[in-house]
Amino acid sequence: MSASGDTTINTKRAFSNIHKPIFFGSLALLIAVTLPLILFPEMGRVWVMVAQSFVTDNFGVLYQAMGIASLGFMFYIIFSDIGQIKLGDADSEPEFSLFSWGAMLFAAGIGGAVVFWGVVEWMYYLQSPPFHLEPFSEEATAWAATYGMFHWGPIAWSIYLVPALPMAYFLHVRKHKVLRISEAIRPVLGERLARSWLGNIIDVLFIFGMLGGGATSLGILVPLINQGLGDVFDFTPNAVSQVGVLAGTTALFAISAWRGLKGGIEVLSDINMYLGLGILLFVLTVGPTVFILDTGLNSIGLMLSNIIQMATWTEPFGALGGFEETGFAKSWTVFYWAWWLVFAPTVGLFIARISKGRRIKTMVAGSLFFGSLGCALFFIILGNYGLYLQLSGTLDVIQIMNDQSANVAFYAVLGQLPFSWLLTLAVVILLSIFTATTFDSIAYILSSAAEKSVNKEPARAHRLFWAFTLSFLPMSLLFLGGLETLQTASIVSGVPLLIIAVLLMVSMVRAAQYDLRYQPDYEEPEINIEEFPENDPWTEEGTWEVAEDESPSGQT
Repeated sequence: MSASGDTTINTKRAFSNIHKPIFFGSLALLIAVTLPLILFPEMGRVWVMVAQSFVTDNFGVLYQAMGIASLGFMFYIIFSDIGQIKLGDADSEPEFSLFSWGAMLFAAGIGGAVVFWGVVEWMYYLQSPPFHLEPFSEEATAWAATYGMFHWGPIAWSIYLVPALPMAYFLHVRKHKVLRISEAIRPVLGERLARSWLGNIIDVLFIFGMLGGGATSLGILVPLINQGLGDVFDFTPNAVSQVGVLAGTTALFAISAWRGLKGGIEVLSDINMYLGLGILLFVLTVGPTVFILDTGLNSIGLMLSNIIQMATWTEPFGALGGFEETGFAKSWTVFYWAWWLVFAPTVGLFIARISKGRRIKTMVAGSLFFGSLGCALFFIILGNYGLYLQLSGTLDVIQIMNDQSANVAFYAVLGQLPFSWLLTLAVVILLSIFTATTFDSIAYILSSAAEKSVNKEPARAHRLFWAFTLSFLPMSLLFLGGLETLQTASIVSGVPLLIIAVLLMVSMVRAAQYDLRYQPDYEEPEINIEEFPENDPWTEEGTWEVAEDESPSGQT
């Protein structure tokens, strides 16, 4: 058969396997949100900002509580028998090396945004510090060097892991070839509800969050890459070059999406990990090494000593009794937790997909370690180098950001280093590959979530469809100033996800504990779940009760 014939068959197979209510529901919701923003951008922006203000004012404490609960839940999983369960059969080996696995989850979970915010985030905190501190004071400076690591640290990755745990369990242990959130909450909702209109709505909300999150990432990274290319090749960034950057990154992640996990995402993630480490090592070596390390160690100690205070600070007395209300917690912590929750289905489902052959505790601890450490390195090295320029009087980067833009300040920091032209080019390449791997992962999970079943990988044609959808809709908004509005809209839509996050945690514990009781016997340190009931307990025919003769000896 000809190659064109093969392609036709593959395309037909791809779209015959589509779960139509989820596929078309997701597109309809996205169009319903973006079309008014395109036609009436000012009105849409006002309404969405009002909605965001309502959410942060009234649900901010719930987001903060969810962050603490997620971190506590991960510690429970690590130290319980559930953490000992192997994801896969007894003889299953990890699909990817530890380095490639860590590189893939980091690249998918963070992308190029950590490079950008690692350099500039401290500038915002130093001017408007937390805890009502005096701006530009020594204490405010210490917290400015610390808060970025907190917002991109263990709590962020715990939120990512909330959907990852039940999805990995059902995919690799129970062998359910469906990569959807509704599948992961069946032990709580029951099979009938999870596969009804309610399950479809839940999946559509998660997919909308992925698309909104992806659009915002493009909104940050495309102008940043465009600015860097302008500095490297000495031209003024404009709309045409911006379209070129978007087209180039789209082509890169479309090729990667076509090649799949091993031929695409894994290769790009490995390249990016080596390139990122090389850039960080260069800055650490030629920059103020002692200052960077001293400040980094101080920040780690400050964060670990105060992580509970940072996670629970709600500024409750603001605007009362004459106290000043800074809005720091709502503007930063609540925003970040809401943002990680919106991104959680993408990253969580991707972590679940690549973690076969590992124990659950390894997946959890590895994600917390690789993710938090990777983010911390960018804040410690790049962020503290910029902070040194500011404090030493070498370069007033805060003034540059306030007078021009954060993008200009970003490259102004890099411009103070030796071989700045070459370094800027390397950073542009790093950002481009980060963008490709992040969007490749999103396209991969979108296509998986919108298919009826996933035996190996989603069909190529389906992956490419979502890859181009991810870039086409943000491209139209990019020039209408609606990306920030779409980002905010996706965060507002994340309010129902607070409830779903609780359901996911309950579902994971309920299913795993039942399966552990159902085993004839199990031993640590690695537990292989091999026995299942004839009818799952969450079906109408099944029951949550376990017969005495089915319980493992010596277990209760």
